[in-house]
Amino acid sequence: MINYSDFLNENIRNIKPSGIRKYFSIAEEMDDVISLGVGEPDFLTPWHIRKKGIETLEYGKTRYTANAGLIELRNEISAFYKAKHNVEYNPKNEILVTVGGSEGIDMCIRALISPGDEVLVVEPSFVCYKPIIEMCGGVAVSLETKNENNFKLTAKELEAAITDKTKMLVLPFPNNPTGAVMRKDDLVAIAKVIKAHNLFVLSDEIYSALTYGDQSHVTIASLNGMKERTVVINGFSKTYAMTGWRLGYALGPAPVIEQMTKLHQFAIMSAPTNSQYAAIEALRNGDNDIKKMRDDYDMRRRFTVNAFREIGLECFEPEGAFYVFPCIKSTGLTSDAFCERLIMSKRVAVIPGNAFGDSGEGFIRVSYCYSIDNIKEAVRRIGEFVKELGEKNGN
Repeated sequence: MINYSDFLNENIRNIKPSGIRKYFSIAEEMDDVISLGVGEPDFLTPWHIRKKGIETLEYGKTRYTANAGLIELRNEISAFYKAKHNVEYNPKNEILVTVGGSEGIDMCIRALISPGDEVLVVEPSFVCYKPIIEMCGGVAVSLETKNENNFKLTAKELEAAITDKTKMLVLPFPNNPTGAVMRKDDLVAIAKVIKAHNLFVLSDEIYSALTYGDQSHVTIASLNGMKERTVVINGFSKTYAMTGWRLGYALGPAPVIEQMTKLHQFAIMSAPTNSQYAAIEALRNGDNDIKKMRDDYDMRRRFTVNAFREIGLECFEPEGAFYVFPCIKSTGLTSDAFCERLIMSKRVAVIPGNAFGDSGEGFIRVSYCYSIDNIKEAVRRIGEFVKELGEKNGN
């Protein structure tokens, strides 16, 4: 009998599975479940983008591209960031096309983090940052954001967390799971601290096109002195409903992108070819698609926030992404207990807040990138569940 523990990498064995997938798996095995758990747009990829992908297959454009991606695509990404965010990136050596934003995050951390380096991870946040840091032998340090601060990172909180071993800050805004957004004034304040301590920044901006209100997204790389110490991660999954196309990109200083491209070269070779051609079409002709989807998400956002407040659950109003993060502390249940009892009794799947870091305890993540009919029915069931809990507790 083989003892596989003798062969498996200890760092990998010690990493816990994603708390998101647990509830997705439970939902798959049950009938009549409404899942508001997975952050995947319910829109189809717009037809003109799908058509371009189909055409590339029909025309036989199925070979590898350059490791860094098609130069035509890198040119379009460069033009997009110049037009939308007023930041210039050289398409020849400052842009890397990746297999989703997730690969870009992985390549960035692996290129920059050595054993013992500390990385500050803003939390609550997406589940992948800490495991990747730990796989590199780095030390992931939680940097808790608070409900009373609208889940924004403050300069004071950042300053207090920095040690002589701190090398990088992971800045995930617009935020998954809270929907929080860092506006320009917020970024200016933390940029001063970052520069004073000579830190590098991984800015995950995958939801940058999905911000609500009068102010559009501001990338920290656009601030004075920050482009040279920032890798920006973005992609097409959320913006253009292209999750299954698996395409993202990284923007950053040439010396860092060079090392990321080296890792990408040996691990991946190149991103999917037909996805890259489809992405060129998206960038050239997809602005109306973004507006249509964003307007629809905004309607769902406002409905969902108000619905949770009517149920009696405190709910921060998100300004970006497509999640709400209601507080369930008033029910007396932990996040895990709330989610487990909810799915078993009411057939509604949401994600416990502590799946996104310990600071998420007492909250749940609810995605509103589903049809409004599903959202309405799910919220109705959650309202029943909360009411029954209150009656049981004598409230």
